Amino acid sequence: MIEVEKKLILTPEQEKALVEGAEFIGEKKFTDTYFDDKDFSLTIKDIWLRERDGKYELKLPMNKLSESRVSDQYRELDVEDDILAHFGARGINIKDFLTKKGYLPFCTITTTRRKYKKDGFVIDLDVMDFGYTLAEIELMVDDESKIKEATQAIINFATKYGIGKEILVRGKVLEYLRRKNPAHFQALMDAWKL
Repeated sequence: MIEVEKKLILTPEQEKALVEGAEFIGEKKFTDTYFDDKDFSLTIKDIWLRERDGKYELKLPMNKLSESRVSDQYRELDVEDDILAHFGARGINIKDFLTKKGYLPFCTITTTRRKYKKDGFVIDLDVMDFGYTLAEIELMVDDESKIKEATQAIINFATKYGIGKEILVRGKVLEYLRRKNPAHFQALMDAWKL
């Protein structure tokens, strides 16, 4: 499956309008630790290797980074063998792989997420432990040919509630790096030409 999402910064009024009439799925708290090497070889390619509450996940970009990028699309791998296969690593466990490649934690973020469903969309409202709040509107598609249509559907849905004018909103890791590791943040901005 392919996750198509749009990150948003909402006013309290926009958040209220967005969740009004939505089905509340639940609230959970989780901790993500992200990994990369000293040269930022993963993150400069928009690849995100993380451990979320003891389970490893890899997010692989399906669209190019640019200031005009309207939504994010990632293929997600959440089975350790699939993650290792992506890197061509066989016969090794993931912790040994991280050590061998020099992938070290560069940020740990605890998020409290409220999840809703409305009109076929998933809405995540996140509050991070370093004082950042973010919303995401998501659709899952089963084929790359449906990405453009899903992106437009998300934009139309957000516009219906008076949101979504901003093009590129920093995700939680980018905002964390901007605040706490300016050298890593700048390396990404330079690599992505933003």
